[in-house]
Amino acid sequence: MKKVRLTASVAAIMAGSAFTSSALADAVNIYSARHYDSDEILYKAFTDETGIDVNVLEGDSDQLMERMQREGIASPADVMLTVDAGRLWRAEEDGLFQSVDSDVLNERIPASMRDPEGLWFGFSQRARVILYNRENFDPSQLESYEDLADPQFEGQVCIRSSNNIYNQSLLASMIEHHGAEGAQEWAQGVVNNMARTPEGGDTDQILGVASGECTLAVANHYYYVRLLHSDDEAERDAARKVGVIFPNQNDRGAHINVGGAGLVANAQNPENGIRFLEFLASDTAQEVLAERNYEFPVVAGVKKDPVLESWGDFKKDDLNMSVLGENNPEAIRIFDRVGWR
Repeated sequence: MKKVRLTASVAAIMAGSAFTSSALADAVNIYSARHYDSDEILYKAFTDETGIDVNVLEGDSDQLMERMQREGIASPADVMLTVDAGRLWRAEEDGLFQSVDSDVLNERIPASMRDPEGLWFGFSQRARVILYNRENFDPSQLESYEDLADPQFEGQVCIRSSNNIYNQSLLASMIEHHGAEGAQEWAQGVVNNMARTPEGGDTDQILGVASGECTLAVANHYYYVRLLHSDDEAERDAARKVGVIFPNQNDRGAHINVGGAGLVANAQNPENGIRFLEFLASDTAQEVLAERNYEFPVVAGVKKDPVLESWGDFKKDDLNMSVLGENNPEAIRIFDRVGWR
């Protein structure tokens, strides 16, 4: 596997191909905004199964999308991998994907987890959960995302900034369920209840709960599982102080997002790109995502990490992922209006 990391210096150049011409034949060229060790296992397993080499260019989503637009029809990219439906929607809006009609993908991936026109597909699920301090919070006090805006929790909530795509997609789902006005009221309520100015990533929110800086936090579930499995004993101890709530089990279900991919519009190796997408829907790939990166699989019946298994089945919001992207611009405007930094 040939791998290139799009650092700031490389991004500044933004000229020439990410791969040499010799890397283009009999290969699949992936532009990836995922930076997980589990993905290295996926690439190797795909090559072992198909004999097709995998070349990877890593960067953040905005860098990669800008690069593909600049490269145009000369782009070597066959597949773009990223996280969050909001980013997949942005790539779709920029015309970076082409439609794929695959019986394998259509049969194995639920309709809510893929673009209706086959422009992108979700291959892993991440639940945005609420976490609480086991020592000083009774989880029966809170059942839903909406409860986070209740004045009784003033000064108790840790959550990331408004420029975080995970929060943008959560608010996009609130827009779909409650309308823009209702979503804005909720966002204002959360701002009023923040324990601190938003800072750090999802792990920092969980650690804030463990330390007592806040009582409640919002994070994607796998960040919590990573802490439980950490090589650092202090991080494991911190995670054990924290409990997990899957919100809205009495109505629509917990907010779900995806890690996903699409076939690039100007793919040089479209057949190999489709084979890679289909591979991501295989039991082999789904188990890697569920056991190594602690994401929920999109294919039913796949073996998962024991922590995920211990949670059992929970109700998931079945909004089509494309809605999260369509409502993203309004979500950003609402964040600005309520002063969610």
